[in-house]
Amino acid sequence: MNIIQQATYTHNDVKIKSREYAFQGFVQVEKVSLQHRLFNQTEYTSNIQRELVRRKEAAGVLIYNDQRQKFALIEQFRVGAIDDPISPWQLEIIAGVLDGDESPETCIRRESLEESGCELEHIQALFSFYPSAGACDEIFHLYTAQAELPAEGGIFGMPDEGENIQLHIIDYADLSILLQSNRLKNAPVIMALQWLQQHLRTLENV
Repeated sequence: MNIIQQATYTHNDVKIKSREYAFQGFVQVEKVSLQHRLFNQTEYTSNIQRELVRRKEAAGVLIYNDQRQKFALIEQFRVGAIDDPISPWQLEIIAGVLDGDESPETCIRRESLEESGCELEHIQALFSFYPSAGACDEIFHLYTAQAELPAEGGIFGMPDEGENIQLHIIDYADLSILLQSNRLKNAPVIMALQWLQQHLRTLENV
């Protein structure tokens, strides 16, 4: 049970020798020199050099509507998928980075209006996680929420921020096909749709 409730070591078991910015732009990159404890030993590693990509916290939400039996996803160009063999235009849940000191819930309410025109209802927090802790410090807060969905999709986003976002309204009946397709390539959308799949099973048993 200990492995579930308590980490083996904490941040106190890391010795940071130096850290400095190597790049500061849309994201920041730090060069970090460190040592950390070894499992089942009192010794530390020798000096390790790592690059750390620093990003703001982010939050995302899957919006759905049980009455209409539909959910919404967005599609947009992502530079991280520029070499993807299927498409750099990725299917995602609505999401964005936290602005200043706003809360994750405030962030998803704002992003939902900007990217879908929908106001959120019955917000439920699912997980907070590191999407890529091997090199990036970003924390992602994942939510679901019901909303009054538009009859059809459309084009949304903030053009002055370089956003060009297509909203898709999808039937619950197409969820299983989508989960088995090769169009889902990021963790938040996969996790959120797996939650929706479980949610639909619960509704069936009510």
